[in-house]
Amino acid sequence: MARAIAVFGSGDRFHTSTSWLDSWHSFSFGPHYDPTNTHHGALLVNNEERITPLAGYDSHPHQHSEILTWVLEGTLVHQDSNGNNGVVYPGRVQRLSAGSGVLHSERNDPWPSDGEAPEQPVRLIQMTVTPDETGTAPDYAHADVDDQLDAGGWVALASGQPKHVDDAGVRIRNTGATLFAARLTANTGSTSAQLLCPEGPFVHLQVVRGSVDMEDVGALSVGDTVRLTNTGGHAITATSDAEVLVWEMHRGLWS
Repeated sequence: MARAIAVFGSGDRFHTSTSWLDSWHSFSFGPHYDPTNTHHGALLVNNEERITPLAGYDSHPHQHSEILTWVLEGTLVHQDSNGNNGVVYPGRVQRLSAGSGVLHSERNDPWPSDGEAPEQPVRLIQMTVTPDETGTAPDYAHADVDDQLDAGGWVALASGQPKHVDDAGVRIRNTGATLFAARLTANTGSTSAQLLCPEGPFVHLQVVRGSVDMEDVGALSVGDTVRLTNTGGHAITATSDAEVLVWEMHRGLWS
């Protein structure tokens, strides 16, 4: 594969809007289909979603997918057919391994421990990568990584790679993929103002808060994404306090 860098602005994404949902899709999703834009590496879904209070996705099926959820604002309540219940909030990563098949719901609902109705929309990024094997048993996990993010540097939110899996927040069933996050400050001279982008055959970067400048790319703001092929190591510098998600992938779909 040739070295390549492709930049997609936030306005380049597909958009789905309903009475309770605004969802922006980096790749073909639902009724939106472009045969030239279906995935990057093993990443099939990269959706930014905004769900109004007391609404969300009712129980629906998934299989053969590793689904990662990263909440930016508000809280999201998860329930599934294996009896797992959880609440996801900023700083907590959630992973659902759909395996041979699972039903789950994701809603902006009251959490049973307090019962208070949410007052704000939940904003989140939901991502799907393919697993190494199909037909495995479904599984669910979440982990709090807020303290690690505040300490600076790249934090492995989810990984199946041997070199990262022991340090990652949650484990995924793809031994060639890792999801990183970082919070960068814009303070002049701060060591946390700049990081180097991970390298790999396939790298996908998204700005989810603030703004950055990326070497060989330029200015990026919320919702902008960069797809890198056979490259990486580019300096990423905060131009305002920012948060960035990056997938490092060493294989494509089902390979």
